Amino acid sequence: MHEMSLAQSIVEIVENTAQQNQASSVAAVKLIIGELAGVEMHALMQGLKIASQGTVMQEAKIEIERPGGTAWCLKCQKTVPIHRRGEPCPVCGSYQLSVNGGDDFRVSELELGDS
Repeated sequence: MHEMSLAQSIVEIVENTAQQNQASSVAAVKLIIGELAGVEMHALMQGLKIASQGTVMQEAKIEIERPGGTAWCLKCQKTVPIHRRGEPCPVCGSYQLSVNGGDDFRVSELELGDS
């Protein structure tokens, strides 16, 4: 399960950051996961629930920002919204698209608890 390894990586990043800042807990974690990141959100949330048990992140509130997908169309020379890789340009129908947004996957903010 791809999402479980992503969840474990997130918990590791959070634990390392908390340790570097001598924090005994984490109150909130904000993630940015773009629409085109290829992540099944329900599976990721289940993975985070499992992976964070017994860690500083166990009680943390998880916030997720989901930027929409965008791509540059080589044919019509425009940035266009897309919702899945492999779909055509909504303006001209071309498949010559280069994703330029919405494929992010990162921990963007942490709110540390008591030190």
